[in-house]
Amino acid sequence: MKKRILASLVLISTTCLFTVSGVAVAGGDAAAGKAKSASCGGCHGFDGNSGIAMYPKLAGQNEAYITKQIKDYKANDTRKNAIMLGMVAALSDDDAADIGAYFQSQFLKDAASFDADKAAAGRALYKGGDLPKGIPACQSCHGPNGSGVAGIGYPQLGGQHASYTLAQLQAFKNGSRSNDDKNLMRDIVAKLSDDDLEALANYIASLK
Repeated sequence: MKKRILASLVLISTTCLFTVSGVAVAGGDAAAGKAKSASCGGCHGFDGNSGIAMYPKLAGQNEAYITKQIKDYKANDTRKNAIMLGMVAALSDDDAADIGAYFQSQFLKDAASFDADKAAAGRALYKGGDLPKGIPACQSCHGPNGSGVAGIGYPQLGGQHASYTLAQLQAFKNGSRSNDDKNLMRDIVAKLSDDDLEALANYIASLK
C-alpha cells in the first residue's frame, strides 16, 4: 500500500518537470498589455498589487497562467465568475497574452498579512506533503518560495492574500472550479481538511 502511495506521489511530483519540456511560452506585449489592463486596476491594482484581500495580486504572476485564466473565464465553463466574465468578454487571445505579459513584468510590493500560527502548521504540508494520505508537497509544482513554473503556467503563489488562496482551494474542493491541469488540484485538495486548507493559505501568504 505504501509503495503504491509513494509511486503516486512521485508521479504527481514529476508531472511538473516532464511537462515543462516542449511547451512554448506565450509572447505577449507587456507595453500593449499595460493599456489593455487599465480596467483591471480597480480590483487588482494598476500594477497588479491588489490591496483588497478578496481580489488576487497579479504582479509577477506568470503570463501563461494569466492568459489561461482569462480564456477560462471567457469560456465560462471550468472557471465561472460573473464579474470576470463581463470584464474579459471582449478580449482576444492576443489581448489576454498582452495583459499577462504586463502583469508578469510587475513586482510584488506589499507583504500579505497572515496568521503566524496557521502558517507554521501549513509549512510542513507545503514543503513535504503527507505521505500516508497520498498528498504531494505543494512546492513540487509551485516551488519552494511559491514562484510557480512560468513555462507551463503553474501559478506563482507566494505572497498571495490568504483569504483569496483559501477561497480557491475551497473552490477546487467543492468542484466550483475545475480548470486545473489533469485534475491535479482537485485530487489533492480532496484529501485535505478545512484546517489544512487554511494552514496552507496562510503559509503561502508568508512566502516571499
